Amino acid sequence: MPLGGGDIGMNVWVEKGAVYFYISRTGTFDEHNTLLKLGRIKLELSPNPFTNTEGFVQELHLRDGYMTIEQNGTKVQLWVDVFNPAIHTEVISKTKTDLIVSYENWRYKNRPVLGKANNANSYKWAPQGDVITYADTINFHKNGVLFYHKNRAQTVFDVAVKQQQLASVKNEMMNPLANLTFGGFLFGKNLESGSTYKDIYESTDFKGFSLKSIKGAKKHSFSVHLSTEVLSDTKEWKKKLLQSIKADETKKAKVQSKNWWNNFWDRSFVFTQKRHVTEHDSVYQIGQNYQLFRYMLGCNAYGKYPTKFNGGLFTYDPVYTDSTLKFTPDFRNWGGGTMTAQNQRLVYFPMFKNGDFDMLPAQLDYYVNLLKNAELRTNVYWGHHGASFTEQLENFGLPNPAEYGWKRPKDYDVGMQYNAWLEYQWDTSLEFCKMMLDLYEYNTEDIQKYIPFVKSCLVFFDEHYQYLAKLRGRKALDGEGHLVLYPGSAAETYKMTYNANSTIAGLQVITKMLLNLPLDYLSDSDRTYFEAFQERIPPMTFKQINGNKLLTPAVHWERVNNTELPQLYPVFPWRIYGVGKPQLETAINTWELDPDAQKFRSHVGWKQDNIFVADLGLTEEAAKYTLLKMANSGRRFPAFWGPGFDWVPDHNWGGSGMIGMQEMLIQEAGDSIYLFPAWPKNWNVHFKLHASKQTTIEAKLEDGEVKIIKVTPESRKEDVIISLQ
Repeated sequence: MPLGGGDIGMNVWVEKGAVYFYISRTGTFDEHNTLLKLGRIKLELSPNPFTNTEGFVQELHLRDGYMTIEQNGTKVQLWVDVFNPAIHTEVISKTKTDLIVSYENWRYKNRPVLGKANNANSYKWAPQGDVITYADTINFHKNGVLFYHKNRAQTVFDVAVKQQQLASVKNEMMNPLANLTFGGFLFGKNLESGSTYKDIYESTDFKGFSLKSIKGAKKHSFSVHLSTEVLSDTKEWKKKLLQSIKADETKKAKVQSKNWWNNFWDRSFVFTQKRHVTEHDSVYQIGQNYQLFRYMLGCNAYGKYPTKFNGGLFTYDPVYTDSTLKFTPDFRNWGGGTMTAQNQRLVYFPMFKNGDFDMLPAQLDYYVNLLKNAELRTNVYWGHHGASFTEQLENFGLPNPAEYGWKRPKDYDVGMQYNAWLEYQWDTSLEFCKMMLDLYEYNTEDIQKYIPFVKSCLVFFDEHYQYLAKLRGRKALDGEGHLVLYPGSAAETYKMTYNANSTIAGLQVITKMLLNLPLDYLSDSDRTYFEAFQERIPPMTFKQINGNKLLTPAVHWERVNNTELPQLYPVFPWRIYGVGKPQLETAINTWELDPDAQKFRSHVGWKQDNIFVADLGLTEEAAKYTLLKMANSGRRFPAFWGPGFDWVPDHNWGGSGMIGMQEMLIQEAGDSIYLFPAWPKNWNVHFKLHASKQTTIEAKLEDGEVKIIKVTPESRKEDVIISLQ
């Protein structure tokens, strides 16, 4: 069961009478870009209250953001400080108990990483020589346990820079891995140092460091304080960590954290079948799991790094996902510091309608921090301007080394990934441009810090495709004065495309949104440039099937590599087509008649069919795919979906499900706000969601009757249209 807050995530369970929890935190990347856990805590009580299942209760108190475990008159309460990196555990018993709390770590020694285990780091299937997860430093310290991992100066960043021939600008590049130090301190008032021990959990050996209570008591407490910093001097790291611990402020921090969670739940929600609540009701489940997944996202509200699509902070022993993968708890498929933009976007887009604007900087600032590295690689490789962001992007802005390719043709473009799925896939960065601009649309935030990023991404397309055209012939533009977007890519599916509609739609929407900002966001020269660029973007293309007009993936493509539907990206994420918008029938025809749209349909993982049909107002199909996608996962915690195409818990599975439910409840077209555009009339729901122009709407559908509870600001009531079918 997950627990977290701020930027900390834990998995908490009881096994053989002991309470365990894994500790994860954003940004804990090792030399090879594995996202390492910070260890495991084991809590034992004597006499042991957790002896059987009778009367056992483990409860996640969503409203207040804490967890309790109760049995036989003993309660264990766990909570995370939202504003400071600290975990707190309190034990209250009717009679005195003795406590042992142990810090357990499988990185007590150097561990070779072999075979598929490298899928957790940036080497993946192509490790270069021996890969070793280096040992942590773990010691008793002042009746506590101090533990940390310090990266060496040489990391996969250096390997990638050399591989990708960027040594000439290496000193100008941002390097997040060298000397990164992360760990923490376990301690408690009534605790003293105990013994060490070694054991095996599942397939992984580990070493434990125990603290024991000085005397029996009815109340015990202990804390784990964490620190992550780039510091070459570990003494300085230890000093700063220990000085940050202010035990007398714990009570105040608990109240502040509770208040944060209360406010979090007040700003948006979706409850389904409220008058007919049963956990076996499939419609009830989708609302329950919407809330549970949002809680998981809230556990990384303030991380330096975004919540990862492939498990977030809540991965666990891989044998429970795939029994053949007998690796350490650090394992997750598809890397630790590698960001797959097509998947990440699905984790962060739902935050807008949830009103979780304070959670977006973790993802958006991540890209802004990589801007210089992306611009440097563009200039080194092709001698022009703009930021070239690729899919499978490392947290230092370069392509993943394995997918860049180690065995490359001698004369192959050094700036390109030698990868059949990823070649020429530049446009995933545009969706994060949209999020940046949406912050203004939804919340009128000052987004000035994001404008250089947005401009640079657009400039890349303008200059790079003119550059490529000039390599092929005399002219930089086609006969109509438009860019020739060739070679391109429509997601990972349609490869070597000519004018992919997904790319064209993205360029059109981002340029329009940029030019629609208040005048002070762009200089006169910038405005003139982007107005001209807008005219150079080619029009989207269509085809006919039995006299019906459809969107195409592109004018032309050479092969099909995956099972996405980029021909429907003008519906989502670009929202050119949708309820209340022109030519909706064209998009519906695409969904219904396109052979690949029919063949690729699924609810699994990052599949977006539930979103497409919701945006098209196809209520029956939206209900079908939402019930499939947001059903209980089959695991103990209902929102631990996956592995799908990725890992458990699959966050892009949850994110795409959440987006689809939002679109079923509320869509916008111009100033109009459509309520229930794809929501079944017989599904009871009570929701509060956000729309553009700092608008919130709370409404109910109960037994077929709609009640609008509150629209803020009131002036937007006149824009609301009930479109229940």
